[in-house]
Amino acid sequence: MTAIVRGIFPRRGEIYLARLPNQPSYPKNRPALVISLDARNQYGNDTLVIPIATNLRPAPTHVLLPRGEGGLREDSMAKCEQITTLDKSFLIRGPFAGVISAAKIIDIEKAIQRAIGIPA
Repeated sequence: MTAIVRGIFPRRGEIYLARLPNQPSYPKNRPALVISLDARNQYGNDTLVIPIATNLRPAPTHVLLPRGEGGLREDSMAKCEQITTLDKSFLIRGPFAGVISAAKIIDIEKAIQRAIGIPA
């Protein structure tokens, strides 16, 4: 069953369980952070997400999300260099629990900038 119900849409900063077909672990589902603006998420058919992994390999484009952040069960990394667009039907469960903090959103925005070559 999909998490998207009429009138309900993913919000920026929420974490969903998603099918990420461009990931080597596909068809394994993994958490993904919704990063696109709410207006896009509400009216568009797709959303921008960042994959989240529990492999805590530090990198300039990775942002640590501690256990509990957005409902995560363990420390994780947002892999901001892997930002991708997904049809909302690929969001299969969520949101986990609320949104990540505003400070983490800022860290993620900076990591995205680094990933695309904009000085952060």
